[in-house]
Amino acid sequence: MSVGEDAALGAGPRRGLIVGVVSLLLATLFWAGNYVIGHVAVAEVDPLSLVLERWVLALVPLLLIAQLLERPDWRQVLRAWPWLLASSVFGLAGYNLLLYAALQYTTAFSASLVNAFNPALISIAAAVFLRQRLTPIGIIGIVAALIGVLVVLSGGDPSRLLGAGFGPGELLMIGAILAWTIYTVLGRRAPATPPVASTAVQAAMTVILLLPVSLAAGGPQLPATAEAVWALVFIAIFPSVLSYLLWNRALTVIPPARAGVFLNLITVFTALITILLGQPATPAQFVGGGIVLAGVALANSGAFRRAGIR
Repeated sequence: MSVGEDAALGAGPRRGLIVGVVSLLLATLFWAGNYVIGHVAVAEVDPLSLVLERWVLALVPLLLIAQLLERPDWRQVLRAWPWLLASSVFGLAGYNLLLYAALQYTTAFSASLVNAFNPALISIAAAVFLRQRLTPIGIIGIVAALIGVLVVLSGGDPSRLLGAGFGPGELLMIGAILAWTIYTVLGRRAPATPPVASTAVQAAMTVILLLPVSLAAGGPQLPATAEAVWALVFIAIFPSVLSYLLWNRALTVIPPARAGVFLNLITVFTALITILLGQPATPAQFVGGGIVLAGVALANSGAFRRAGIR
């Protein structure tokens, strides 16, 4: 085999990994926006209504994108309905219900702190259920990323976190990250289906599951102000459509344990968004953010080397 043929064969994995990494970066950026904007939305709309309405609005775009880009065999997709239903329950419905409930009791920043422990849970679950080996470098990267998040949120003083403890919002977020861990592992165990079509079917199942519950509770609560309407529109487009598509796309080339490390960036991006909204930046935020980025890179260094990226 010639050098040119070797380079051509290596270009495919490199491109796939680059696309996967970029997909994870954008997905976590939009999810960080979900924390900040979601905190605004739950001031007017209850969590159940918010989750139902976001997937009602996102369902049609998802179906159209799936049909245009993938042209799936919908009957074949629906044959995987047990997996899709479980993913819908734990991911699209469960995680978001718990997240929005948490945002009623705590800030977006505090919620993102608890979310920073999600990669550790995903790595453990992947090792137990998917038999994926955790390398020493990967473990160091995960720990470094978590330390960086703690630096960001403690302002460089860990005793602040120990003194504050965990309230109901943080406890609800623990439930949320458990739900997302199950969702991520299910995504690797489920039969292969087109990612956009899969997300669209999960969205439809979420609407079907939540609508009767919402009606029994008195009907969906609609946003009453322009600010809440725009918050719902943002949530329906970016965290709902784009983030889930990007996350599922990334999982086709990056294992859950490595992909999960990127969830630490939600905290960093949340910090950056709040700074852009007018809150002052601190040295701890910059230092902690750098540590998180270094941890993400370290945890994924093996994948980079295998794909030929230096």
